[in-house]
Amino acid sequence: MKTKAVRLYGKRDLRFEEFELPAIKENEILAKVVCDSICMSSYKAANQGTDHKRVPDDVAENPVIIGHEFAGEIVEVGSKWKEQFQPGGKFSIQPALNYEDGPVGILSAPGYSYKYIGGDATYVVIPAEVMELGCLLPYNGDGFYPASLAEPLSCVIGAMHANYHINPGSYIHKMEIVDGGNMAVLAGVGPMGLAAINYALSRKDRKPGLMVVTDIDQTRLDRAATLYTVEFAKSRGIDLRYVNTSEMTDAVEGLKAITNSKGYDDVFVFAPVAPVIEQADAILAFDGCLNFFAGPSNPNFKASMNFYNVHYAFTHIVGTSGGNTDDMKEAINVMSTGLDPAGLVTHIGGINAVIETTLNLPKIPGGKKLIYNHIEMPLTAISDFADRGKENPVYAKLHEICESHQGLWSVEAEKYLMENSSKL
Repeated sequence: MKTKAVRLYGKRDLRFEEFELPAIKENEILAKVVCDSICMSSYKAANQGTDHKRVPDDVAENPVIIGHEFAGEIVEVGSKWKEQFQPGGKFSIQPALNYEDGPVGILSAPGYSYKYIGGDATYVVIPAEVMELGCLLPYNGDGFYPASLAEPLSCVIGAMHANYHINPGSYIHKMEIVDGGNMAVLAGVGPMGLAAINYALSRKDRKPGLMVVTDIDQTRLDRAATLYTVEFAKSRGIDLRYVNTSEMTDAVEGLKAITNSKGYDDVFVFAPVAPVIEQADAILAFDGCLNFFAGPSNPNFKASMNFYNVHYAFTHIVGTSGGNTDDMKEAINVMSTGLDPAGLVTHIGGINAVIETTLNLPKIPGGKKLIYNHIEMPLTAISDFADRGKENPVYAKLHEICESHQGLWSVEAEKYLMENSSKL
């Protein structure tokens, strides 16, 4: 079977190509990829090429398919997996395989390391290790985009699970955020910050008592406050505050004042910016945990930290960059019980938009850029559907559907787009 895919050959060398997929083996699965959410990690891989730890050294001769936040339908199942998977079943994939015998060792991952599987393709061959490691995850919910966004949601789930706290004098780490504690989400209204807010508000097992979300972009803060309202948070027992730190004379003192000078038990940093990290360190409470979520591109990236507080106030730091398979399963489960990740999505495009979007991702404002691989469509902001609708009725209808869903993407919009993409 032929597939169309965007493949990585080296630094900033992405090519949209059509080529033949090999026939599947008894331990493989052929799948149709419906959609992929473009991640900043793909931007990093595309710009770093073989310098990226997940990209094979021979990528120039054996290019890899990029994209790792994808969902689709199973087409054909090898004999080994026929009892477990069936054609027509919808799926999401956990890309972090942690498979020591993969093409580049323990960091092997679909979307970085494989010739025949990645999110930005029409059809892929799912290799045996994905199933063997339990990383091919059935999705039984409506639509496809929630399954695509299960991977980024799993990253923030993993981040909250990775935070830890201690009792002085004890060597036991109590994993997780402090239930009923003070939480700060710094630079928190980008796509991953929004996912963290959404997840924190939806949790039933534990939640913060206070959640302060900061940024320096008032427009983005206002959008977040519209999506995840203070009123809804209050109904969940959470005091949610959106704060523009650029308007504070002293951001550290201003943020601490919200907690009556106690500080924050859990602080998440969603931008690789040294002053933001230092601000996070300065607002930690006793036994406070700083989670550095945003991965920098610069291997020499540094920020200062108060080691007096490390010693005497038991402050500490963790770094997380992805979720594990259990986090993915939790993401799929919480979406099946009401969490809709549509608020993360601000742009829609076809497979023809992948290269330009991936290479310029930091320059494109908004949240997640969602690609539908079997259509051609320029990357388009949902907020621009109305203007484009003046010339094309498909965009006009998409605008109408999104408006009926609070201006957000939806399963209804997805279905309409896939049925009418030929008219774009």
